[in-house]
Amino acid sequence: MTACPAPLHQRSHGAAHVGLLPGPAGARLDRLHQAGSAKAFVHSGASGPEVVFLNTSGGLAGGDTLAYCLDLAAGCQATATTQTAERAYRSTGGPAHVTVRHVVGAGAHLDWLPQETILYDSSDLHRETTIDLAEDASCLMLEAVVLGRAAMGETLEDVTLRDTRRIMRAGRPVLIEPLHLVAGALTAGPAVLGGARAFATLALVAPGAMDAVGRARAELTEEGVTGGASGFDGKLVIRLMAGDGWPLKRQIMRLLRALRPGPLPRVWQN
Repeated sequence: MTACPAPLHQRSHGAAHVGLLPGPAGARLDRLHQAGSAKAFVHSGASGPEVVFLNTSGGLAGGDTLAYCLDLAAGCQATATTQTAERAYRSTGGPAHVTVRHVVGAGAHLDWLPQETILYDSSDLHRETTIDLAEDASCLMLEAVVLGRAAMGETLEDVTLRDTRRIMRAGRPVLIEPLHLVAGALTAGPAVLGGARAFATLALVAPGAMDAVGRARAELTEEGVTGGASGFDGKLVIRLMAGDGWPLKRQIMRLLRALRPGPLPRVWQN
């Protein structure tokens, strides 16, 4: 009897690309391309347009691909985020791949504030985020990761995360952060996670960013969250660690209110 081959699982692939140009009332939509599971929509916010990216597949598993891209023309200001937390599920067929690339034109400013990424047991996620700044452009970038949801009793025994973040200015590196997280980090000591189940990095690259260090440190008061802020060479970098995702998010929201004008993105307020 001939054995039947194992069934192939359908994979999810998506890409969304948004372009914004200056308009009489601020930045306006110039182009929108979306394919597969990736969607994007733009609505007006208190501090300019808000671009919201969405993965309609509901999460990522091995072999899935997802790409988000925003082109922000000269002089524009915008916020980009995700509609909800991204989820990386158990992988049985290699890593899921996510690529994020935003281009910020001359004199423009981008707040890239995706909601948290939740990693489930045996997930395998490879992600690359690049923000290309023009010579005088600026950005605020957030990345937050939650290692299972404590409220749901989720614990991780195995996980793989390769997460590289780059901020470039006129082709020169400003901030490069490669992260390779594997199962051993889940139980490593204080030099790694120290038992934390959630962590985040918030980076501001802008003229005068170093002057915001004191303001950021004054906001590091959320119970259950440890963090630090440092400023150097036109950058403010904040690191956060917490025992669960919810106190981490509360701390992030407090910092965002202190570092940027206007309310939080609308989808963060649901």
